[in-house]
Amino acid sequence: MVEGVFVKLPSFPFLNPAVSPSFPNCRLGFRRFSASLSAVVKEGSVSLGHSTRPDFPILHQEVNGSKLVYLDNAATSQKPTAVLKALQNYYETYNSNVHRGIHYLSAKATDEYELARKKVAAFINASDSTEIVFTRNATEAINLVAYSWGLSNLRAGSEIILSIAEHHSAIVPWQTIAQKTGAILRFVSLDENEVPDVEELRGMISERTELVVVHHVSNVLGSVLPIENIVIWAHAVGAKVLVDACQSVPHMVVDVQGLDADFLVASSHKMCGPTGVGFLFGKSNLLLDMPPFLGGGEMISEVFLDHSTYAEPPSRFEAGTPAIGEAIGLGAAIDYLSGIGMQKIHDYEMELANYLYEKLCSVPNIRIYGPKPSDNIHRAALCSFNVENIHPTDLATFLDQQHGVAIRSGHHCAQPLHRHLGVNASARASLHFYNTREDVDEFIRSLDDTVSFFNSFK
Repeated sequence: MVEGVFVKLPSFPFLNPAVSPSFPNCRLGFRRFSASLSAVVKEGSVSLGHSTRPDFPILHQEVNGSKLVYLDNAATSQKPTAVLKALQNYYETYNSNVHRGIHYLSAKATDEYELARKKVAAFINASDSTEIVFTRNATEAINLVAYSWGLSNLRAGSEIILSIAEHHSAIVPWQTIAQKTGAILRFVSLDENEVPDVEELRGMISERTELVVVHHVSNVLGSVLPIENIVIWAHAVGAKVLVDACQSVPHMVVDVQGLDADFLVASSHKMCGPTGVGFLFGKSNLLLDMPPFLGGGEMISEVFLDHSTYAEPPSRFEAGTPAIGEAIGLGAAIDYLSGIGMQKIHDYEMELANYLYEKLCSVPNIRIYGPKPSDNIHRAALCSFNVENIHPTDLATFLDQQHGVAIRSGHHCAQPLHRHLGVNASARASLHFYNTREDVDEFIRSLDDTVSFFNSFK
């Protein structure tokens, strides 16, 4: 890795631009989408990215002397003005604690907080807002299920099925629960397309299976799993399914009743909302049978010196003062996304995803992880990759300091997956609906320059 801080350097052309680059690890062979990006650019029309960018103040700045190109949306999304104003309005006009006061400010805060819960329920088509529990983030939501449902229902020999592509937040809590209960973790590997092998998963499910923990969209591979099928297979043996939807809820229509998942988690900050709040969806019958995760105020019915009784869900799982302003901000983010339409966002991002993949394949000696786009395989709008003999952190540092392009480098909280892929880290570019083809083009130009710079030392 190149150490130290870069100064602004001139662009370097490819060492031999006349030579066609070879990229055996770039999976080509799909239809070319660039000539038919109808949802991105039409004659005389404005793309969704161009029409929504004015709503995001942070995007209109220079970074290190270059126009900011933000391509780190899988880590966190940016926030529209409507969300910023909702937060400001809460703190300026009705800041108060919820559920505990009869005065105007408290009643107003309570109404807006509970309205946000109803917005989340409607957004993912939950049958009732009582199935939505506000948490600090998706990680806390998974831990809530692990410690409340897991400790109550798992025993020695119980099997939990996961994939090797899960986020650490979906692995570590279950490792802890397995140590406490004697449950067994079983991991599904990747198939030939570098997607978690759903047929292997299906074959693992047995009468010993108590829980399947699976992502909807991989934050590294960009792959999308058939949750409906997985739920059917799991329910056939009486097992429950927990879905990590952090990378799907912000980018596509997610219908929890249609999926029939037992639990589903997501984070506000990835869906244009504030940090510090996420949510757990849980089927009502499951939440009713689960004991509290944390003890304290708000989650009780009555407290005596020798015992306590507990509130009904969701209050049972929301001990203490919640993230009131953040939940209200999440509600504003849902209003904003719903105003655009999640299907419209998904369609636009799918075409951007194909454009990003195709353009990345032009970079010499690149290795893109995950499936290639095709008529039958759809990728999310992100690509994790490595360039031969260049550390991904060097790529990300140069892109930021020399070009103002923000991508992520590291293991993306997926170390087991990276070990399986034979690398310690990767670079990742991830898009959202406010990105454009021009963002992708600038990223590719900057990446070409970055690769040429490092190759010039060979």
